Amino acid sequence: MTKELEIEFKNMLTREEYKRLLTHFHLAADDAKTQENYYFDTADFKLKEAKCALRIRKKLESFECTLKIPAPEGNFEITDPLNALQAEAIISGQSFEAAEVYAALQKLQVEPSQLIMIGKLMTHRIELSYKDGLLVLDHSEYQNTADYEVEFEVQDAKLGQQQFLEFLQLQKIPVRPADKKIARFMKAAKSGI
Repeated sequence: MTKELEIEFKNMLTREEYKRLLTHFHLAADDAKTQENYYFDTADFKLKEAKCALRIRKKLESFECTLKIPAPEGNFEITDPLNALQAEAIISGQSFEAAEVYAALQKLQVEPSQLIMIGKLMTHRIELSYKDGLLVLDHSEYQNTADYEVEFEVQDAKLGQQQFLEFLQLQKIPVRPADKKIARFMKAAKSGI
């Protein structure tokens, strides 16, 4: 189990801007690592209401269950590693073998038995060191749509924001606020895309 503070800045990209950034960093779409994200909430969206998000992520053959909880700056991420059987049991609603996430859900008064999988999102991710943080280029696919975003994960919020805004300006990318992936997924699901 890990619990860490996540401070990140996000900006939506057009497909052309995404391709331009790949070229700028001498990368190709094939350099991306694919992640499968399964999102969960209760039928009455208790997690969304608490501004929390719960997902299982599959990267290569490893799985992890992560609960994101709002923090004064960014989010706290509580993560339990899972094996394939544990992940499948959570996805199918049979059991919930992620001890630290389970304990955090209890504090939020959300019973794991109430959780349902609300959908799956595929992300093709490229990560690279940049200035004092980690620059992430994401191409996500969900609900018959695709989107592109750049994230900048940092330790220092003030410095990170300054460096991120300078990066966007340098790359001639307009500031376009980006909702969390789960929020974009839910919006697409509700609009029937």
